[in-house]
Amino acid sequence: MSVPVSGFPSSSPNDGTSRAVERQQADFHPSIWGDYFLVYASPTSSVEFKYLGRVEEQIEGLKGEVRKMMTDVADKPSQMLRLIDQIQRLGIFYHFEHEIDEQLEQIHKSYSRLVYGLFKGDDLHMIALIFRLLRQQGYNISSEVFNNFKDGEGKFRKSLVDDARGLLSLYEACHLRCHGDAILEEALPIVMTHLELIDERKVSASLAKQVKRALKQPLHMGLPRLEARYYIPLYREEPTHDEVLLALAELDFNLLQEQHQKELGKITRLINFKWWKDTDVVRKFPFARDRIVETFFWIWGTYFEPEFAVAREILTKVASLLSILDDIYDAYGTLEELIIFTEAIQKWDVDAMDGLPEYMQAFYKVLLDLYDAVGNEVAREERSYRLVYAKQAMKKQATVYFDEAKWFHTNYTPTLEEYMPPGPINLWL
Repeated sequence: MSVPVSGFPSSSPNDGTSRAVERQQADFHPSIWGDYFLVYASPTSSVEFKYLGRVEEQIEGLKGEVRKMMTDVADKPSQMLRLIDQIQRLGIFYHFEHEIDEQLEQIHKSYSRLVYGLFKGDDLHMIALIFRLLRQQGYNISSEVFNNFKDGEGKFRKSLVDDARGLLSLYEACHLRCHGDAILEEALPIVMTHLELIDERKVSASLAKQVKRALKQPLHMGLPRLEARYYIPLYREEPTHDEVLLALAELDFNLLQEQHQKELGKITRLINFKWWKDTDVVRKFPFARDRIVETFFWIWGTYFEPEFAVAREILTKVASLLSILDDIYDAYGTLEELIIFTEAIQKWDVDAMDGLPEYMQAFYKVLLDLYDAVGNEVAREERSYRLVYAKQAMKKQATVYFDEAKWFHTNYTPTLEEYMPPGPINLWL
């Protein structure tokens, strides 16, 4: 991660001399959150706390009604696809994963019959919807079906301009394109142009807002909880919205948001007032960013479901350490220090701390202690093998950071292959 830096002289924390060491200092701003989330750390912080049992009971009842809705339209593919789409957009899909999997599997088996029979091949909204839902489920279906919407000259029919909902569905489907989907590559800029020029007087207010949102943030590129936050008010504006789906989405969103707030409050208190205090982060890592809330949000974007609370806590701590690690490599450590630091991380042994500067020793100890605690947690679930992969990932990350630091200190410009080597994408860069 590149940051603006400025050089300043500093003595090495552990060399026993007053020798000046030329370091880089990143000008990071303090956390903008302060102690804001600490209020959520109390188990009775919510004004709705005494109504929690009643809300959970309501949610269970509504979930039962939604399952009945899915059963009622099981033999009506068009209605089922619309229902699944609404469930996913409203952010309540994680309650119905099994039912959705089963229904999409059946729809996939009947794909050709549906596309060229029931949908008659000329309903752009439904064709694009079934394509997107099946593609995002992992089914490798062909995009050639969209050739049905071209004229005799091989161009998209002009009449599609008047089908705002169909264009929006095609736009969302285009973001599920793969290599070789030439027709979707061709369609995307055309569809974007038409959506940008839609006459809002000729479509519903809700649809106009959906188009505006999609152009800014396509569904496939968004975080499920944020997309639900945007869609719920728009769905409420739809004249044909279902009260059961809407009620479930609103109750579930608020309840889950409350859980996330409490978790962040707990993590903020734990890290800021114990973990970071015991480590003396302010003194030993004055160059590092305090981004607890941002790292929690990062992890929350991946694991938002209620049952992953422990995973969110663990990964927020790991991400917080990675943030400090990044700053050590990017903004503070000298090349000589980083060489022995990287070697120590590869050894992953407490004895490897010897010879490290004080600030690196402090980080190294916290790193090993955290992974020991994680090891105890996964051992209780008989999943100790996961710790091995977690350590390997951290070692690899340190190596990646070191490569970047080495390039910086030696004024070397890496090739694209060196900076982004073939293989899995490194999410921590």
